[in-house]
Amino acid sequence: MPAIPAESMNPPRVRWTLVLLAACSLASAAPAQAPSAPARLVDATSATPKVGNPDFYEKHARHLRRARSGPVGLLFLGDSITEGWNGVADLWQERYGAHQPANFGIGGDQTHHVIWRIEHGELATIKPQVVVLMIGTNNSAMHSGAEIAAADTKIVRLIREKLPETKVLLLAIFPRAARPAQDGSITDSARADAEKRMAAIRVANAEIAKLDDGAHVRFLDIGPKFLAPDGSIPREIMPDQLHLSPAGYRIWAEAMQPLLDEMLAPR
Repeated sequence: MPAIPAESMNPPRVRWTLVLLAACSLASAAPAQAPSAPARLVDATSATPKVGNPDFYEKHARHLRRARSGPVGLLFLGDSITEGWNGVADLWQERYGAHQPANFGIGGDQTHHVIWRIEHGELATIKPQVVVLMIGTNNSAMHSGAEIAAADTKIVRLIREKLPETKVLLLAIFPRAARPAQDGSITDSARADAEKRMAAIRVANAEIAKLDDGAHVRFLDIGPKFLAPDGSIPREIMPDQLHLSPAGYRIWAEAMQPLLDEMLAPR
């Protein structure tokens, strides 16, 4: 009797059935995978670095080198909006060059990142006459206004503890609006995000305004200077509705100058 080909003994339909039965058996035998835990929200008042972000550590190291390299009479501390002063060097020199200024802004920073930087030496070797502080807009996606205010309050306290002779010019967090997509359009989700963020920012600003003691800590809200009469933010001032143009930095400088001059006046 001739041998029967294997294909005849196991036609394609039978073979696929056997494969599916085996796969189901393996799946039922495998242990169930636990659902991944949601990302844990970082405490806005904790000292937390940007793990896995070499740019953050390189800029922190750069700040430490600047602090060791010579006197700092005026310090700006914050996130990318503060860091952006590096892009308007002429205006920076014009307004602040006489005060041995330093810019310790890092893009993307939230309050907990600034707390980490302070606790890791950025204020250890300097004695500025004034620290200009603005931080919190990047927290507004996940943290409440009360949480941002609590973190800003801690940062002011840390500055005062480490630099008791230094005055703090605490700026209200600047306004922001819906950020356009790459094609220039503004989506409903972008509008909702901006509204949520601004709600938190308004609460935070109202709380941190109470830190003004008339002497060592002064609060200044220059946000209205960036707004058009209808409450919108002109693209000429904030092209992406968050970061300032050179014209925006000049508005900042002019609006802050009277109080800053008062705080920098000889004791």
